[in-house]
Amino acid sequence: MQKLLLAVDKLSTVAGQLFSWLIVALTALISWEVFSRYVLDNPHPWAFDVMSMLYGSLFMMAGAYTLSKNGHVRGDVLYGFFPPRLQAGLDLALYFLFFIPGVVALAWAGYNFASESWAINEHSNITADGPPVYPFKAIIPIAGAILLAQGLVEIVRCIVCLKEGEWPSRGDDVAEVDIEKLKEQVHVKDEDIAKLDEYVTKPKWSQK
Repeated sequence: MQKLLLAVDKLSTVAGQLFSWLIVALTALISWEVFSRYVLDNPHPWAFDVMSMLYGSLFMMAGAYTLSKNGHVRGDVLYGFFPPRLQAGLDLALYFLFFIPGVVALAWAGYNFASESWAINEHSNITADGPPVYPFKAIIPIAGAILLAQGLVEIVRCIVCLKEGEWPSRGDDVAEVDIEKLKEQVHVKDEDIAKLDEYVTKPKWSQK
């Protein structure tokens, strides 16, 4: 079971990393369009549409990646103090109440939008010769399907946590800074940090 969970994590991670390169393409396109518009006096009417499509694709494909890393926004001020079983119970209820219906609707509606767009060879109508829209709309059901798969994995993790009392492991990607490892590398002890904190918080007149 754990191998299957980590395999879906890997799929979400690879998809997120692959589409993250769109930010490079988006930055290059914006830079070129600004130069072309204000220096060469030659704006491209299709540029705004393409920018929106690139950013929209990046945003949608980042959903499953972020969920696989447990990085979506939540009320950590309270949630972080809850025991794992209570966290899992809350997550499980919210997944069934909101996540599953919403993502299923996204994937189903996205499939309909994409199939109609491909059928009519849809192009943007903002400009006279707008870029094709159907490749962009095809991203919607793909992103929804990957997000749904990742959500099912998270539901399984909630059930495992409810049974075992602790969260199962996740796939590695960008790790947080390991403070203990950092202290070992720079040869800093807890006593040294405590002395530094005491020195900083002590009134100026008492340090003389």
